Amino acid sequence: MHVLYSELSALYGAALREKFGETPGVVGVGRSTKAEFGDLQISGAMQLAKPLKKPPREIAQVIAGAVEKHPAIERVEIAGPGFVNLHLRDAWLAEHAGAGLELRDLGRGQTVVIDYSSPNVAKPMHIAHIRSTIIGDAIKRSLRAVGYTVIADNHLGDWGTQFGKLIVAWRKWLDADAFAKDPVAELLRLYIKFIDEEKGQRGILPQAANADGEESDDEPAVENAPPLLREARAELVKLQQGDPENVALWKKFVDVSKQEFNRVYKRLGVAFDVELGESFYNDRLAATVEELVKRGIAEESRGAIVVFFRKPDGTDELPPFLIRKADGGYNYGTTDVAGLFYRLETWRPARILIVTDERQQLHFKQLFATAHRLGLDEQVKLEHVPFGLMRLPEGTISTREGKLIHLEALLDEAERRAYEIARAKAAESEEPLSEAELREVARVVGLGAVKYNDLSKERTTTVTFTWDKALALTGNTAPYLQYAYARIRSILRKAGAGPIGPVAALAPSERELVKRLLWFPDGVEQVTRARPHLLAEYLFELATAFSTFYAEHPVLKAEPAERASRLKLCELTAETLSRGLAILGIDVLERM
Repeated sequence: MHVLYSELSALYGAALREKFGETPGVVGVGRSTKAEFGDLQISGAMQLAKPLKKPPREIAQVIAGAVEKHPAIERVEIAGPGFVNLHLRDAWLAEHAGAGLELRDLGRGQTVVIDYSSPNVAKPMHIAHIRSTIIGDAIKRSLRAVGYTVIADNHLGDWGTQFGKLIVAWRKWLDADAFAKDPVAELLRLYIKFIDEEKGQRGILPQAANADGEESDDEPAVENAPPLLREARAELVKLQQGDPENVALWKKFVDVSKQEFNRVYKRLGVAFDVELGESFYNDRLAATVEELVKRGIAEESRGAIVVFFRKPDGTDELPPFLIRKADGGYNYGTTDVAGLFYRLETWRPARILIVTDERQQLHFKQLFATAHRLGLDEQVKLEHVPFGLMRLPEGTISTREGKLIHLEALLDEAERRAYEIARAKAAESEEPLSEAELREVARVVGLGAVKYNDLSKERTTTVTFTWDKALALTGNTAPYLQYAYARIRSILRKAGAGPIGPVAALAPSERELVKRLLWFPDGVEQVTRARPHLLAEYLFELATAFSTFYAEHPVLKAEPAERASRLKLCELTAETLSRGLAILGIDVLERM
């Protein structure tokens, strides 16, 4: 359909220039919002009226006169103040029914770095981690589908104050047997134990919250710190200075955590090209701060090094951006500036996308404002992709208080529920499944339900986690789409080796199905713009249109020409569903 959009735009763009001279820009063609408005619509006449100083309907007449000559157009109507509604020829739709599978090569020669998932070492992945992980993975897949070279970077939280705390807790309270059985669970217990003990010494609750759904590491100054926290800070300094024993413990924590993360990622079907955690940038941090100071972007303030964002009147546009603490320590800001330098030097990307929850929006405004002063945004487009929080009905997820649901527990429960449903349906099926096939159905359907439950929602909405919503298997869900695919594959198997295609004359429901097939590239490109829910909506519309078509028209029992045409529509629909779900990271099954 994009080829048609381009051809129509070229036609009426040339007509406008011939009639009115150079125009300020040609507004593109889009899908009509309602069936009574035709198949396509051009709304540019109203936008061009002011700069051209002409009535919008006069401009619309020029547009209509130009596009009606295209062989795809059956008729053109001008409606309201100047909308141009286009009705497509059935013959053109039938001839181009498979064109929707031809995605545009938008990214040729361009590289994109996408930073997502980023769990913290020594803590298990829980349900809040799924949002960044699968949103980022879907964006990565869509970008690759339209021709970009994509570097997927898992920026692990593998450095910082938590490791001083863990080292102290390890030496005081380690249960060696528990660590041998489940290392990350024991590290989490130790971390929570430290927080509880230190909280008792401090006599106050931790205050702020960070992007991992837990309290921040904002802590009292040295003179006010409780003894346990002072001990942790001392161990952290030793770690940062390369103390062999502390470094060995840190490596142990990282290694066992990565093993668990990789097991979960394999189960999710998620893979990264690099895993450059915070520790990767340690050797670059001093030079990064020095560069910011040398260029007059950062300055000393009460012993710390800070970037100020002052307006001409002296007021602050943004809060100051801390890049080195008064005690000489570094933080997220330092690491992220160093990361921008590294990514530009290494990959020279056209875009850098960072997928985190919405609470980090201020941080990335500060980071990107700093990058602007460095001139980095002249080399690359920097994009923060925020998403709404995931909460439990009783409140915010918190690792420190143990208020979380492990991600693997969610996946286990999803598979269990999907297995029970699959086993019940298999008893009624014409194509019974073996036990191994039932287990595979449960895995694919359960995982698909979890992913689609998230991806089908507008990215910035807050999600309150409940088991029933997360694992719904009916309605606008992945299992509904997976079943639609499996049903079509069953039809095609029963058809045998007979002819398939070409698509012939179209009845109304066939026509609607073909239109939706042609809109597939639009759905994919919405994911490249960080809107995966719009591809999910498209796939549900496609499956619904197929269901209507199949209910109204026999396929296998149709006359030969109609049978071949309808089998082609089945084949195209199955392929589109499969490719669309794959971009969302969701598998399909030949039989369910």
